Amino acid sequence: MDITALPYVDEHATDVEAPPDAVWRALGEALDGAFSGAGATAYARLVGCADRSASGPRPPARGSVFPGFRVAAADPGRELVLAGRHRFSTYALVFRFDAAGPRTRLRAETRGRFPGPFGALYRLLVIGSGGHAVGVPRLLAGVRRRAERDGSGRRP
Repeated sequence: MDITALPYVDEHATDVEAPPDAVWRALGEALDGAFSGAGATAYARLVGCADRSASGPRPPARGSVFPGFRVAAADPGRELVLAGRHRFSTYALVFRFDAAGPRTRLRAETRGRFPGPFGALYRLLVIGSGGHAVGVPRLLAGVRRRAERDGSGRRP
């Protein structure tokens, strides 16, 4: 899948008081927590995701799977590309790490195509409802808290 061919949806970011390697570990743990539970697995099955259960190496590497996502590219501490598809969408979630001294800016860029009337309805439900705009920052905040606790010795 050519990620750059997918239309841009949005981007969210957080600044983390930890180095990129700590943020990388925290991101992998947060993704496992967010996407590997029974609810995520059931949702992936319901919408017909190609990838429905967690598998592969941890921390994430190319080929690792979370329900709804497959790791398309992994450059530890720099970039993690998750890609997926189901009946209503083809999508990617790209995490980029920008190191600045002892801090890391973690960005999450969403791209997606929502073909046909059911795709348009799905986009309205997920993106238009604001659910995505709440969920992604919540995921990033969890990564930030975990990385700051575990990666720098500081408490958030």
